[in-house]
Amino acid sequence: MAIQSRTVEYTDGTTRFLGHLAWDDAISGPRPAVMVSHAWAGCGDHERGRARKLAELGYVGFAIDMYGEGKQGDGVEECAALMQPLVDSRETLQQRILLALATLRQQPEVDAARVAAMGFCFGGLCVLDLARTGADVRGVASFHGLFTPPGNTEGNRITASVLVLHGYDDPMVPPQSIVDLGSELTAAGADWQIHAYGGTVHAFTLPGANDPGFGAVYSEKADRRSWQSLVNFLAEIFA
Repeated sequence: MAIQSRTVEYTDGTTRFLGHLAWDDAISGPRPAVMVSHAWAGCGDHERGRARKLAELGYVGFAIDMYGEGKQGDGVEECAALMQPLVDSRETLQQRILLALATLRQQPEVDAARVAAMGFCFGGLCVLDLARTGADVRGVASFHGLFTPPGNTEGNRITASVLVLHGYDDPMVPPQSIVDLGSELTAAGADWQIHAYGGTVHAFTLPGANDPGFGAVYSEKADRRSWQSLVNFLAEIFA
């Protein structure tokens, strides 16, 4: 097995995006692919590492760039400044993730009919919005994501299977939000499941997260459990 990678450039008008594609060159022919949507800091080692782990499982992993030019923030203020314009303009967010999806489908290693998406924190919001648009993807998985509906997808049917992996004590997404999301997904006709981890807060998959006051703390147990849930989910939707 030899995991290969390359940067994939794609554009929206004058904005250039820098994605990171990973695949196992010991596997011949097109195979299922999974987009990895980044947390609020931008596409970094964590997302690229998850793309590589997906390649080790036999998929194509594609760590996408939602900000353009591979921008990354350092600290709360910079990260919030990068994320907020897309939270405020969900149409732009949706346009960008749909562009990343189209780009992924064009890659020669990818079976364009078998594509899914996963995301962390802000990236969880992005992949849920992808599903909300009615996009033709096999499934989406949100890790400690944000649930707020975009306001422009009411009445859409969600055809993607949806997996939500959530810290029950996440102060940014309280328990009532879980109930509300379940109701929203049911109304949209989605095949959905939500896994809530007790004693777990935001950012539980990010090893560097250790800010109890902000409500963001890494959890080895929740990280391991949620990844196994993803592995099972992908095997099911790509069968």
